[in-house]
Parts: sequence; C-alpha cells; structure tokens
Amino acid sequence: MDPYAALRYREFNIFLLVRFAMVFAWSMQFIVIEWQVYSLTKDPLSLGIIGLMEVIPAVGMALFAGHIVDQREKRNLLVTCIAGFSVISLGLFVLSWPGLQESWAPKKILYSIYALVFLGGLVRSFLGPTIFSLIALIVPKKIYPNAATWSSSTWQLASVLGPALAGFSISWIGVHWSMCVIFGFSLMALLFLFQIPKKPILNPKIGEPVFQSLKDGLKFVFGSKAIFGALTLDMIAVLFGGAVALLPVYAQDILHVGSEGFGILRAAPAIGASLTMLGSTRFPLHRNAGKKLLLAVFAFGICIIVFGISELFWLSVAALFLSGAVDGVSMIIRQTILQLKTPDNMRGRVASVNSMFVGSSNELGAFESGLAAKLFGTVTAVVFGGCMTILTVGTTAIISPTFRKLDLQKDIDEHEKD
Repeated sequence: MDPYAALRYREFNIFLLVRFAMVFAWSMQFIVIEWQVYSLTKDPLSLGIIGLMEVIPAVGMALFAGHIVDQREKRNLLVTCIAGFSVISLGLFVLSWPGLQESWAPKKILYSIYALVFLGGLVRSFLGPTIFSLIALIVPKKIYPNAATWSSSTWQLASVLGPALAGFSISWIGVHWSMCVIFGFSLMALLFLFQIPKKPILNPKIGEPVFQSLKDGLKFVFGSKAIFGALTLDMIAVLFGGAVALLPVYAQDILHVGSEGFGILRAAPAIGASLTMLGSTRFPLHRNAGKKLLLAVFAFGICIIVFGISELFWLSVAALFLSGAVDGVSMIIRQTILQLKTPDNMRGRVASVNSMFVGSSNELGAFESGLAAKLFGTVTAVVFGGCMTILTVGTTAIISPTFRKLDLQKDIDEHEKD
C-alpha cells in the first residue's frame, strides 16, 4: 500500500495542519499549567487535581457529545470547539499576568486555573469525536488505516514539540508569554480549518431521541470484542501508568533538572511514539494486531517501572522514550481498529466512548498518580502503576484468547474492495 496515500488529498493535509496546531497548543498549555500549579503549591496532589478537573466534564458529557457530533455538521462543530479552546487559553494568559499574580492570593489563582481546566474538559468531550468523524469524510474508506497513521503521527509530533517548547519557553519568556504563544497557535488552527468546506451528515437517523441514540452506541461498542478489548486494555494501562503527571516532581525534587530538563522529560515519550508512527507508514501493524498490542502494553509497564526507580537523568529520558515508542504501537492499532470497525453513522458515539475509556483515563491516571504519590511517595506510586499495567496485560491475554488472535488484514481487504 502507498505509504503516502492519505497525503495525496489536499483537505487531509489541511486537516493535519489543524490537528498539529491544536494538539501543539493543548499539550503545551497542559505542561505550562502543571508547572505553574506545582510552583504555586509544591504539592503532588495538586497535579492530580488538574487531571480530575478535566476528566469530570469530559466523561460526564462524552456520550451526549457523541450523539450531538453524529447529528451535526462536523466542520462547523470543530470550529466551535477550537474557538472555545481559544477563549480558555486567553483566560489563562490573563491569569498569568504578573500584576494579577501579585494582587491575587495564590489560592484564588489556583482555583481559577482549575475552573478553566474544567471548561477545557467540556470542550475536549466534543473535540475528539468531531476530529475522528471528520477524517472519515475527507479520505476514502480504503485508505482509513493510512490516514489514521498519519493523523496519529501528527498528534504525536505536536505532542513532542508542544511539551519541549513549553519547558524551554517557561525558562526563556516565563509562564505568561508562554500562554500567549498557546493562544496564537489556537488562532492558527482556526484559520487553517476554514480552508476545509462543510461536510454532509451521513447519519440517517437525524432527530433520533437522545437516549435511544446513546443506547445504540453503547450496545455497538460493548458488542464488538475487538473495539471493547482494545479500549479496556488501553484504559487500564493508561490509568495506572500515568507517571507523566508526576514529571514536575521528578524534574524539581528528584532529578533536579529544572524547567528545561522538565521539557525534555515531557517530550521524550512523544518523540518515541512519533518515530514508531512514522515507521508504521512503511511497516504496517495490522497483522497479528492483538498479540502486538498486548506486547506493546507489557513493554510500556516495564518502562514505567524503570523510570520510577531511576535517579539518573539520561536513564529516565531513555525509559520515557521507550515507553512512548511502544505506546505508539498501541495507539496505531487501537485507532486502526476503531476506523475499520465503526460504521459512519456511529463514529461520534464510538469516539466518545473511546474518549471515556482512553482519553479521560489520562486525567484519571494523573489523579491516581497524584493521590498515590501523596499517600505513599512519588517513586512507589510510579512503580505500582507499572506493575498494575503488566498485571492487566497478563489477565487480558489469559481471559480473552479471541482478542489475542485478532488480525485486521481481512478488514483492510474488505475496505479496499469498496
């Protein structure tokens, strides 16, 4: 298969620019917020609360967001999402104003940050399903796997550069002007998005009652062994492997590498994942997908344990890099399963369930890691998470032989015939 098949479509290239700018801004913003909050509190639990504030609305609204996405035009809905993010970024820029920092009590600033993060969770509940649905309207079905790989690679590249720039920009220009850069990238995403025309609504059940729509979406996900198995495995692994939420603690108090070292640590997993994803455009992962996904998550758990006990900066970076490389395998296989096995009229709802299982588990994982670090210590919390990830893989391999034997080649062949 042509490794550049999806890139031969102009609208898909514009879509990649939108996704890059958006993910870059979002990932950079999250890092700057983490740094600012930990600098204000010096409490690892406060980092966990950031994740909790985002996950509550993201999970609470996810299914309803999926219903709305399946009922609405996707381009304009994405415009609304990015505009909402831009308003939140502007609010964080104002909150980090030096004059405001001096006149407001630290707790007032902290609670205001949490409030904006909460609003960001609402936006995110719509953003993921909208992006997932829009891809299917831009490229033909036969190149869904290739489009999913390039889309995920773009996501990871932005996740590399966003955290890296965040760490350096905090050192060079401070938190306040770093927030200004983030706001600028969100506006850039809006400008690119207007180059994509509106798309047709493929759902034949427009106006379907909300609860019937949600019931159908959940029934489909839980009835698909491949989709449900992939989501469950990734959710538990991410939930207990949320070591990245504690990187400010490692950077400031364990490895003593400052904001620049923090940026390197935060970018290392995304660099590893990006290289994996770029490699997968030439070496697809769809054959024996179940076994590869299980091995990737097992290796991820090992990397998290190594990172947790490391007191050497280079070893910590290497462990995070490798964790990202194997996580890239997991992400590609999961996205390919979702794209190949989800009908067009259910993409919003399936993507919403995906965000509940996997996307939101990042924030729940951040809260779990922050709480565990508060109760048992940072190193113990990270090592425990890695051990739970390995245990999850072993359990899934034993109780689900069907998932272990999953192979996606037949699905790809059927789409190529369409």
